[in-house]
Amino acid sequence: MNRIATRFTGFFASLSLVAMFATGASAALRVPQVVVAGGTLQGYLNGVGESINVNTDQDATQTWQTTVSGNSTLSLMIELSGSAAANSVGLYNAGNPAPPLYQVFPGAAAAGWFAVASFQTGPTRVVVNLFDNFANLMGVTTYLGADASNFGYYLQGPGGLFYTQDARNPGGAAQALTYAGTGNNAGQWWLCWEDAANSDRDFDDAVLFLESIAPTPVGKTTWGALKRRFR
Repeated sequence: MNRIATRFTGFFASLSLVAMFATGASAALRVPQVVVAGGTLQGYLNGVGESINVNTDQDATQTWQTTVSGNSTLSLMIELSGSAAANSVGLYNAGNPAPPLYQVFPGAAAAGWFAVASFQTGPTRVVVNLFDNFANLMGVTTYLGADASNFGYYLQGPGGLFYTQDARNPGGAAQALTYAGTGNNAGQWWLCWEDAANSDRDFDDAVLFLESIAPTPVGKTTWGALKRRFR
């Protein structure tokens, strides 16, 4: 392993330790649970040692906040979509009715790419450091106005623009499913995407692993207020 990869491995291990102490449990289970078609997602999570049932362990979390470190990591684990080369993934301010999109992974990103999103103040911003699967720095982008206390994730591509907040999606449909990590991954999150509406619903079009973030407190908003905001 080269020195850059070794340095970042140690850095990510430190971030994971912070997250384990900061996020003791998931928010709650999604109600109702979404039927996940096929066995690809279940097989993948089994293969990486997770004790997750994709049809019964879906978490209700749809927005997040940073932990005390202010640095969250996103890893693109797999992309099993014909639109993978065109799909981009990023962050947005969850409380904004018409939020700007803060891209993290461009369409060119492939499995194994990762990013560090550093939320900072003076001015309020998020700085995204993007790396390929060999830990080569691919770019640094700064987005002003990013809300560290309440953000969601989006996926945009030929199939449309979709959010982790169901209420923002066509028909209020779930386009991303959240799972709390188990075992060595406790305190971390899996985010599993469907990149088109009314498609095969296997939620393996893009699978992200999220570290050093915590669910936004439930008291931040209500479902009714959320729906009124997006009308």
